[in-house]
Amino acid sequence: MFDLKRKPSHPGEIFKKEFMEPLRISQTQLAKELNTSFRTINEIINEKRNISPEMAIKLSRYFGTSEELWLNLQNQYDLFIVKKKKQDILKRIRPFREIHRQVA
Repeated sequence: MFDLKRKPSHPGEIFKKEFMEPLRISQTQLAKELNTSFRTINEIINEKRNISPEMAIKLSRYFGTSEELWLNLQNQYDLFIVKKKKQDILKRIRPFREIHRQVA
């Protein structure tokens, strides 16, 4: 029912490996340029904080990406986590049409 084979990368991991490291941007520098705290950047990179809509806008402007990139990465990660944690409950939910099938 749910594809739980591979956990998606947290947006912070992608943020670090695909943007910060290749561009050699420090957390301190990025925090200053995004007008946010070092702690916020650090917590995102260390997967302790999610990408908020505000941060998605800041990152998209700074790195020249879309806001949706960051929000989609976060949504994919969040959906996987919920599906993994709640898979027993979710498997018991039957589709409406299956429950209320009308015989014509």
